[in-house]
Amino acid sequence: MRKRHIIFQLLPSLLLLFVCQNNCLSQSVSKDGSRGIVIKKVEQKSRVTGTPMEGETLFNPNNTPQSYDVGGTDLGIIWEMKKGKYGIFFGDTYGSDFKPNPQMPGPNGGNWRCNVLAFSYDQNLEDGMTISNMTVNENGKAREIVYGAKDISGEGDWTSIPTAAVRANGADYVHYFNMKKWDGWITNYSGIYKSIDDGQTWTKCKNIYFGSNSNFGQAGYFKKDDYVYMVGTETGRKSSPRVARFRETDIENQTKYEYWNKDLRKWFKGDESKATNLFDDAVGELSIVFHNKYKRWIMTYLNEERYEINLRDAAEITGEWSEPKLLATGKEYPQLYGPYIHPLSLNGDNLYFHMSLWLPYNVFMMKAELVVETKLD
Repeated sequence: MRKRHIIFQLLPSLLLLFVCQNNCLSQSVSKDGSRGIVIKKVEQKSRVTGTPMEGETLFNPNNTPQSYDVGGTDLGIIWEMKKGKYGIFFGDTYGSDFKPNPQMPGPNGGNWRCNVLAFSYDQNLEDGMTISNMTVNENGKAREIVYGAKDISGEGDWTSIPTAAVRANGADYVHYFNMKKWDGWITNYSGIYKSIDDGQTWTKCKNIYFGSNSNFGQAGYFKKDDYVYMVGTETGRKSSPRVARFRETDIENQTKYEYWNKDLRKWFKGDESKATNLFDDAVGELSIVFHNKYKRWIMTYLNEERYEINLRDAAEITGEWSEPKLLATGKEYPQLYGPYIHPLSLNGDNLYFHMSLWLPYNVFMMKAELVVETKLD
């Protein structure tokens, strides 16, 4: 049994005292007197994967257990592959025999795949996101994309978990980490896989390698102004985010990656040790986008210490970043994690994002109503 979410089973009620405090954070003010993005309302819209639990009334547009043998899964990392087509990477995935277990939440069941990939053409997220198809094997079951050996000894290759994806230079790329031992989030390395046929087949990019202690063991990608920006953290949920950038054509050439140093106000090529924190906070499973209407960067992430999902925003990716603003709390959504933003959110006032729940170990669509306020009244 994996250990990465043991905190959710042992979490003391004291953490819930943060809820009142962090409701106030959604109205926080930056140093220049501006609010930036203000969160007005957040609601759970629908299931994305799995079978509804007893008494559940959420809309469920996808019968993933029967259609693709996806009964239990998490994450749901979304990126735009081409106009109108979106890819969605899920993490450790289990078959139609998966049963949510309140005594031991998380993965269980047969047909373990370290990750699977879905596609969607849905342009209206108000009624949830419809999965159009998945990459499947000869039996029509969702197949594993990034290899993992499933060695649960803690001494080998346990699983491979996607953290971000992007289309760059005409191909699709997924960033992932290869886990050695969940207790302590000890990885073997992080890297990327590549597809040149719209996500049907994938190969490992052997020239990209981030070590087990890298600041870019987990990542979020966003493409803007001829650059791909990669915001990274160490694997786990304890470190602060840092940022790198590279030209689309250089995504497979790690020596050309540039890393931002906030103290020196300078990009350094080829030396990730030069990267400094964008802000100081414990960040897990981040998602990064640029909002076209608001002209602001948005980062969402799990803060495990506060037991909540936060949003921060900034005019420039290098900062200054706002204080954390509350999107969801574990009091309302127990065992929450993995807030991944849908690209359809970037032109309007509604932010749609996927959120995982450890029980029932599945993915849900969330909607946050936003407004941008430049100055206080």
